[in-house]
Amino acid sequence: MTMHEVLMLTLAGLAGLPLGAIFFGGLWWTIRRLATSRRPALWLLASLLLRMSILLGGFYLVGREDWQRFLACMAGVLVARFLVIRLTRAPLPPASLQPQEARDAPYPR
Repeated sequence: MTMHEVLMLTLAGLAGLPLGAIFFGGLWWTIRRLATSRRPALWLLASLLLRMSILLGGFYLVGREDWQRFLACMAGVLVARFLVIRLTRAPLPPASLQPQEARDAPYPR
């Protein structure tokens, strides 16, 4: 593998980060918006179509008929997924406010 190929795969992976952030961040935003919306089904459908269009368009532009670049981009999307989950997770209440069963659980929530 040449240096040029490594650079292209790295750039494809980095391009997947904003694609994943838009997709999963948009999903998080949409879910939060559904609770107060008068038309939640419309919001969900519109969000899905917009997010999928952006993601698939980005895959098309980045992949350029090269499966390795496509996989590198997908890896970037998955990294962004974990980052969005980490950044949008609701904080756990202090142990003193949790029910007794939650404090005695053998694994952390």
